Amino acid sequence: MKALSLKQPFAELILQDRKKIELRKWNTKFRGEFLIHASKISDKNAMKKFGFSALPCGFIVGKAKLIDVKKYKTKKEHDKDKNLHLASTSFGNYGFILKDAKRIKPIPAKGKLNFWEFEG
Repeated sequence: MKALSLKQPFAELILQDRKKIELRKWNTKFRGEFLIHASKISDKNAMKKFGFSALPCGFIVGKAKLIDVKKYKTKKEHDKDKNLHLASTSFGNYGFILKDAKRIKPIPAKGKLNFWEFEG
């Protein structure tokens, strides 16, 4: 099954249904269900910003569906969805629109760039 690595706390925010769009600097034609992998290294500033002190890292922690990709052409468009992606333009102009995020029992895994195949 396909998997996507995200830094914490962004993986957790998706599982809590607080983050509904994942920003990337690249586009994808992939649509469908994928596993959410929490990278080994968290984003310390974002952890503080969202009030987390410790979250699982280096694990597959959930799954979600990628239903569409939105291309942000202007800062105004990007800012309009701020409450859905919770990030700045530096994270990218492609918004992966997510649905049906679910937490699963954590599975240890090494992450990779882009979407990758999890064989476990």
